[in-house]
Amino acid sequence: MQIVHAIVLGVVQGLAEFLPISSSAHLKLVRWLFGWDELAGDLGTAFDVAVHLGTLVGAIAYLWSDVVKYVRHGVLAPLGGRPLDDDGRIAWYLVASAVPAGLVGVLLKDQLSNLDSIWMIAVMLIVFGLILLVADRLPERRAIGEFTLRDALWMGVGQAVALQPGVSRSGATLTVGRGLGYDRDSAARLAFLMSIPVIAGAGLVSLVGTSIPSSFWPPFIWGVVTSAITGYLAVWATLKMIRTYTFKPFVAYRVVVGISVLVILATTWR
Repeated sequence: MQIVHAIVLGVVQGLAEFLPISSSAHLKLVRWLFGWDELAGDLGTAFDVAVHLGTLVGAIAYLWSDVVKYVRHGVLAPLGGRPLDDDGRIAWYLVASAVPAGLVGVLLKDQLSNLDSIWMIAVMLIVFGLILLVADRLPERRAIGEFTLRDALWMGVGQAVALQPGVSRSGATLTVGRGLGYDRDSAARLAFLMSIPVIAGAGLVSLVGTSIPSSFWPPFIWGVVTSAITGYLAVWATLKMIRTYTFKPFVAYRVVVGISVLVILATTWR
């Protein structure tokens, strides 16, 4: 695998993981468009997991104060004999939000592997982009402090649906969050915090027992580093943008990309 390919894919993963545009779809589409076939089978899966873990590092770095707060109140406080407060309760709800995606990923692993066709990815980009647009027009009446277990599980279901490439994990959780009445900033912050347990869990499960040839270590490392840096920037940019704008730019991008891919599929260009 060429290092430049790893860097490009790392940048794509880092940006697309937290922008509501589907990182798994973009990794697949970039390889498809440019004919990058160096990674296949378990090795390709291992690379995708590795760059996902890179974005996890970027998210933790940006949300470090939130992570420390929730670990302190959700884990360290009970160990010290102190009862859970509101922050501790939210911390455990964030952990619980990973359960739906974890169950679906384990129980339907083989079925999910057959749902990554290019035309399906294009359709999902369009459909779930339009669903996000509808949800974003709903009233903003709740903040992150009102997060409940029910909300966590519903947003977790959104993460589970996003195992289908093209849906977008952040896009699906933002859609559900807005549907539950959260303001854009709270929905986005919850979506990013929810990504930490689910990406960490999926990464550990996927990488256990995976053998990576020594020749692939340099591109893997470059991919992880670039995905971490761009993941950090994507969290910053998304939170900054949604305080001023709606999700319409992301919706427009998804629809344009989806239609473009369908047009390419209908021609002999690729």
